[in-house]
Amino acid sequence: MAEIWKGAPVAKALTEKLKARAEVLMNQETPVVPTLAIVRVGERPDDLAYETGAMKRCEKVGIGVRQFVLPAEATEEEVLNVIREVNEDSSIHGCLMFRPLPDKETERAACALLDPAKDVDCMTEASLAGVFTGRGKGYPPCTAQACLEVLDHYGVDLTGKRVTVIGRSLVIGKPVSIMLQQRNATVTMCHTRTVDLAGTCREAEILVSAAGRAAVVTASFVHEGQIIVDVGINTDAEGNLCGDVAFDEVEPIVQAITPVPRGVGSVTTAVLCKHVIEAAEKATR
Repeated sequence: MAEIWKGAPVAKALTEKLKARAEVLMNQETPVVPTLAIVRVGERPDDLAYETGAMKRCEKVGIGVRQFVLPAEATEEEVLNVIREVNEDSSIHGCLMFRPLPDKETERAACALLDPAKDVDCMTEASLAGVFTGRGKGYPPCTAQACLEVLDHYGVDLTGKRVTVIGRSLVIGKPVSIMLQQRNATVTMCHTRTVDLAGTCREAEILVSAAGRAAVVTASFVHEGQIIVDVGINTDAEGNLCGDVAFDEVEPIVQAITPVPRGVGSVTTAVLCKHVIEAAEKATR
């Protein structure tokens, strides 16, 4: 039986540390309230659910929230005006804009306009460049960093570890691969079209799956002593939330596994708060 590495203890520990840092900011000679701008266009249920969770986490940490809500039919200029307001307001330290926007061109323009120093979820090209170079402004994607926060919390030393990442998106697969390499892991990045994907995954000591396909990782992908980080968010044939991993097949074999739900996803809002606190600290230097 595997150890089940839930996200709640990770998020709780992060929250306590961040709360102390927020108090330092608010108790200095010139008090600073770390503040997050949430930009939402439309009323997508998944956006609303994440927004609620993010606001609850911000309240626990001591982060202020400013909401900018626009209708789904908002024009590009209306969206860009909001981004300009966020950029120009020195009391706002981070910005989360829900994507995808209804219009792709508007989304591209908004991401290009956002100040990278306030980009707390890697929306801008400058932030991506920072992930890949280890330098510059901006922050890595919250979900990608949440994977590392989980591994750190449960005491995994990544130095020299063989890690296989399934997925090549700019949201998780590519950035988490680079971030793992920066921690001295030896990383193999593959995807659902990789030849002998199961064999490649079996060679890993740690497997991070961000394929976005339900139950793609089966018992043939894993071995005893392996650690599985499941980042997938999918629905099964019955409409239930599930990950990329066929949990009932894999869990009896491996050493440890993150569940879906209540795994990596529950750490992302804490990471978002961490980025806002860091941005506020940088703004006061």
